[in-house]
Amino acid sequence: MKIFRALLLLWTAPLALAAPDGADLYTKNCAVCHEALAVLQNHVALKTMPPEYIVHALNDGAMRLQAAKLSRDERTAIVEYLTGKALNSSPALAGKCASPPSKSFAGPAWNGWGADLENSRSQTAEAAGITSGEVPKLKLKWAFGFPGAYSAYSQPAIVGGRVFVGSVQGQVYSLDAATGCTYWTFDAGAGVRSAITISPDGMAYFGDVRGNVYALDANTGKLGWKTVADDYPTARITAAPKLYQGRLYVGVASRDEWFSTDPRFQCCKFRGSVLALDAQTGKQIWKTYTISEPARPISKKAGTQLWGPSGVGVWTSPTIDTKRGVLYVGTGDSYSEPPTPLSDSILALDLTSGKIVWSKQLTENDVFNGNCIQPKPSTCPENVGPDSDFGSSPILRTLSSGRRVLIAGQKSGIVHALDPDEKGKTLWQTRVGKGGMLGGIQWGPAADRDTAYVALSDLGLIPAPEGVIPDPNTGGGLFAIQMATGEKLWSALPPEGGCHTPHCSPAQSAAVTVIPGVVFSGSLDGHLRAYSSKDGTILWDFDTARDFQTVNGVPAKGGALDGPGPAVAGGLVVVNSGYGFFNGMPGNVLLAFAVE
Repeated sequence: MKIFRALLLLWTAPLALAAPDGADLYTKNCAVCHEALAVLQNHVALKTMPPEYIVHALNDGAMRLQAAKLSRDERTAIVEYLTGKALNSSPALAGKCASPPSKSFAGPAWNGWGADLENSRSQTAEAAGITSGEVPKLKLKWAFGFPGAYSAYSQPAIVGGRVFVGSVQGQVYSLDAATGCTYWTFDAGAGVRSAITISPDGMAYFGDVRGNVYALDANTGKLGWKTVADDYPTARITAAPKLYQGRLYVGVASRDEWFSTDPRFQCCKFRGSVLALDAQTGKQIWKTYTISEPARPISKKAGTQLWGPSGVGVWTSPTIDTKRGVLYVGTGDSYSEPPTPLSDSILALDLTSGKIVWSKQLTENDVFNGNCIQPKPSTCPENVGPDSDFGSSPILRTLSSGRRVLIAGQKSGIVHALDPDEKGKTLWQTRVGKGGMLGGIQWGPAADRDTAYVALSDLGLIPAPEGVIPDPNTGGGLFAIQMATGEKLWSALPPEGGCHTPHCSPAQSAAVTVIPGVVFSGSLDGHLRAYSSKDGTILWDFDTARDFQTVNGVPAKGGALDGPGPAVAGGLVVVNSGYGFFNGMPGNVLLAFAVE
């Protein structure tokens, strides 16, 4: 009987399964891209990341498609192998506000991406609440940490005495502008790179990196509606939705360009688009594609079926021209052959119907994808383009003379001035850098009445154990350009001798912000600098690449400044710090400055 009971216990006991082998799973599922392509983080770089960040990327973020066939335990095993750290649940956050916010959204504001319908990234003296004479007195007021994050890349918005900001982990936060305490948090489940746009009636609009658009109650964080802007698997929204007369205008881009680093990826089927949504319901009113026809099979290379035409994503927040009744967007490159007529272009779309009123292609035949920078390209197009997207929003300005001009900064390193009243006729072109992949003008200039202020990336990459790291001696510079003529008025070059912090770069990729007398520009070396708009002299310099004590109790540090620029309103300067892509200086902090 004892023998029988023992056998019965063995038979009914749960079988002990071997734990997944993280090293083996990484080798079989990830290494084909991460260890072969220098510009992607390899195991050396991935080891430095928070495990929560990598598991989010596998479960809900950029790598969710590649990880779809893996079980949750297998994904966890990969993360713990790479980082050498156990995956823990997110800690409870401190710093909750003791009372609810005012329901009023009046007062000085930096709303959405460019602060106004014209995306000028320019703030008036009254709304800024800071004079050029006070800028040297700016001091850190509070810091907020993004839990489990490796980069901080959403443009903050300041509206109604609150700061609204998204995170790489998919949370959207409403913070008190005075103290940084948290009113509410909303979990979108996918990274939120776009700025938050707040309506006068108190709705918060944004997009995520899975192609969804959201409307929340800005007072409570409660979901109003959620709309799928594009159900293509790699579709993403990086641009802030633009709200105008009850409609929300949204651009759609994708990750196909970088997924094509994998020679097995069937590049490419995505095509960019612009949508108009009803702001109250999220219902689609119109959708206009940047490529008129769906992709079709075109050829096979190395056994992989290739598709085209494709690409021409819209990374930029739309610019509204109320006089003409149109919106302007910049477009990206084509991902696969054949070339398309609207890539690397400025488009004017009718606000009511979405019809393309005019287009201006500024670089022809730009067909480029990530496979082209593989050591042994296999599915790269035959005729490779220069990768000269428009990653920044066009700026619409009316000059002192009364003439209107559309300013467009391109990754080619060229600033273009177009005539919005003559179907995009070129007025002038001014080169500020050499351009190319990660070069030229990345996230965009700012402009006051008569001058555009343009930051230059021209990021260089050099070999390292991580694959590549930023070149500490290459890139950067800020330029003032007279918008009437294209003449360079002054230039402020990076400090001589490069930068010295590990993984730093003098490149200035982040968007520029201007207030009367002052131009703010962040650098990949972690410095936020304020320049005189008269001659480019530095008025104030704050090094964000350090550890910070945060109001929400999250360990946080600053790093490279890339993507968004500072938001300035009501005496507050708010900026994100930390950008770990391409093995730059990572970070996870939002910083708020004010005059003491």
